[in-house]
Formats: sequence, C-alpha cells, structure tokens
Amino acid sequence: MTPFIEKMAGRAAAAPKRIAFPEAGNPNVLRTAQLAAAQGMGWPVLLGSPEQIEALARRYSVSTEKFSYFDYTSESRLRQLAGEYCAAFSDLSEKAVLRKAKDPLRCGLLLLKLHKVDCLAAGKDYATGDVVLNAISMIGLRPGVEAPSSIGIADIPGFSGGENGMLALADCAITVQPDARDLAGIAAASADTVRQLLGWEPRIALLGFSTCGSAEHASLEVIRQGVAMARELRPGIKIDGEFQLDAAILASTAAKKVTRESDVAGRANVLVFPNLHAGNIGVKLIQIFGKANAYGPILQGFAQPICDFSRSAPVDEMLGNVAMLVVRAGDSEARL
Repeated sequence: MTPFIEKMAGRAAAAPKRIAFPEAGNPNVLRTAQLAAAQGMGWPVLLGSPEQIEALARRYSVSTEKFSYFDYTSESRLRQLAGEYCAAFSDLSEKAVLRKAKDPLRCGLLLLKLHKVDCLAAGKDYATGDVVLNAISMIGLRPGVEAPSSIGIADIPGFSGGENGMLALADCAITVQPDARDLAGIAAASADTVRQLLGWEPRIALLGFSTCGSAEHASLEVIRQGVAMARELRPGIKIDGEFQLDAAILASTAAKKVTRESDVAGRANVLVFPNLHAGNIGVKLIQIFGKANAYGPILQGFAQPICDFSRSAPVDEMLGNVAMLVVRAGDSEARL
C-alpha cells in the first residue's frame, strides 16, 4: 500500500460509508470491496444475486463476510425500490424505475439518490461515458455547477515537483473539447477538490503548446480566456497560463521561459489540459513511462459522490479511488 493510499484509507476509516458496487461480476471489484471493508473504510453493498456473487468470490478466494447485497434480479426487491422511489420523487413513474433498476449501474444510482448508500464506485466494466451520462440524468449536479468534470491524482516516482511528487490532472475523462468557460469551470472545481480532499493550496496551470504567448493560434486564445475567467470564479486561487508542461512544473525551465511574475510557473500542482485528447494521453504517458500510480478519475460536480474506475486500473489504484470516494462522501455530508 502506498503512503497516499494509507493516508486516504485512514481518513476514510475515521468516517466509514456505505459503498455501492454495481459491477459485482468483476473479480477485481470484489477484491477492492473486500479490502475496503477489511480496512474499515465502509460497508460494501454489492448489486446482484448474492448466490452468484458469493460463488464468484469463492472462485477467487475473496471473503464476503462484510458484504451486503441488493439483488436487482429480484422482482420483489425492484418493486419495493420503485415504490419507495416514487414516494420520495416525482420525476419517474414506477414503470420507469422498474425498467432502469434492471441495470446494476442505474439501480445503484437509484439507491444513492434514495440515500440507501452513501456513494457509488463503478467504471471497471462500464465506460466512463455510461457512468457520467447516467449520473447526470439520475443524480444531477450540485447547485451552481454547469457541467461535470474530472480530476486524477498522479503519484510519480522520482518526481520532486508538484506537491511532494504528486500532481492533480484535469480534465482527463469527460470534457472532449472545452471552451474558455469550460476550462474555467474545470480549474475552479479542481481547486475545490484538491483543497477539500488533499489539503493542498492549489497552484493551477492551464497547459498548451505555448508559454506566455510564445506562439499564436486561436486555440491558445481559448486557454488565455479560460485563465481570466477562472480567476474571476476563484479570485483567491493561484491560477496562471498558458504554459507548456515543462514551464508549469520545472522551476529551471520556468526561469527561462516565463519572464513575468508567477506564483504557478515551475511550481504547479494542478494541471488543466486543453482538451480530452491531451489529458487522456498525458495520464497514460505518466502511468506507462513514469510508472506512476494514478488515482481517479474523480468525478466533480455531481450532487452525490461517484467514483469512475479506470478500466485498466489494478486493485491498489481502485482501493485508492474508493478511499477518496469515502472521504468525499463525508465532505458532502458536511456541506449539507
């Protein structure tokens, strides 16, 4: 277990939560749920037939002692769920709830909305788009949030910059081609996340292929406008750009390329990518060549806490995601 996971796990264990796992047919999801329970992070709620889940768990030597279940294959359980949902909310008919609840992800989101679980971890089998679109339609966004975004945390061996060798990376999962307003929203949400979750003082760099006007292109103007708008959204936060990656995280390069005063250049701990192509490629480069542990993507802006696993993530990274999810669930309760 990495020091980062140990820290997050300790915080999660101090305030454990009920965690929904819709993908109970995946062995690594079962392993992650077992470890989360064993370390006191919370109480896993597995969606599916208890008999089938326990048979799979036995096959992979996973203990189910601390698991509970919601059997979305049981007609009686679904009818009870539909009745409770329609008594609490008026947005869906009972027939619509029954139809949605036959899918484990949607069923888990219904349980989350009804506060029968405190948070939900998915994405190992479901694509990020499936998780995000279903969460938008069923859970919704926090007041004042216009669009969801994501942030990942990379723990990079041999890197001494950022925040003690760690960087927060956004948006690497949701917004394909952000405009200036989107970039500003991503920067603002990321500032909130790293402050609340990690206790960092954010230093946010908006990245591009130019540093402080060293090149000109219409796409760079979008980034510059995003910087200005982000500063308006979070006037007390250190936000700067546009920077090339090296100018953002390496003090020696920043000293050569950035000739004006900057609290971020060479010292950034949060990187905002110009689009999803750059973000997705950047994360995978760090993981493959930098041997980094990457935790996330952490979904930002939803009304309730949701985790989206990377489909390639090993169990230790998944466990880190769950620990952060539980911590965020506690923060969400504190804000209510």
